[in-house]
Amino acid sequence: MLESSRLETILSKHLPPPAISYCLQLWQKQPFNFQITSSRKTKLGDFRYRRDRSIQTITLNGDLNPYQFLLTYTHEVAHLYAFMKFGISIPPHGKEWKSTFQQLLFPILNEQVFPLDLLVPLRQHMKNPKASTAGDLFLMKELSKYDNAEPLIKTTFLSDLKPGSRFMLSGREFEKGETKRTRVICLEVKTGKKFLVAQMAKIQTLN
Repeated sequence: MLESSRLETILSKHLPPPAISYCLQLWQKQPFNFQITSSRKTKLGDFRYRRDRSIQTITLNGDLNPYQFLLTYTHEVAHLYAFMKFGISIPPHGKEWKSTFQQLLFPILNEQVFPLDLLVPLRQHMKNPKASTAGDLFLMKELSKYDNAEPLIKTTFLSDLKPGSRFMLSGREFEKGETKRTRVICLEVKTGKKFLVAQMAKIQTLN
């Protein structure tokens, strides 16, 4: 199993410094295996309960900014705590997980850990946390400000464009269509095929 000193070294590379000791304490109260992975497009972190293992595993994407990393770490640890307290038959993001997530994040939901521009949407989000922060457009936009090492770089999201606007994504040209909850129907100009693209997709605008 992962040693405390090793985990502390890993966390110190990814978390805001004021949150390191608290996140280490969460592990000490309920130990788990912890792994940093390469970027995954479909998820920021992962926890899956295995009946055949006494020590469960949590994974997090290694390219998250410190505040997104902290939020995702607490999100996944809340899954572990909720399963241990309420049993494995509870819904993954039901009321048990929500209340556990709120309890775990509350001690660090302050200006010593999070900048004020994140605290406002984060406190609102935590009143009824969603299964993924990607479902909270305002919070994701504020979090994304901390993605770039170069603060002068302006990020454009698909949600910022008007319907009918064209943009580039992964080297392909699309036209923005109708928004369906957290995703947008987009037409690939070259093929005429339609795709569902996340509102928070970072895109290149076409003038």
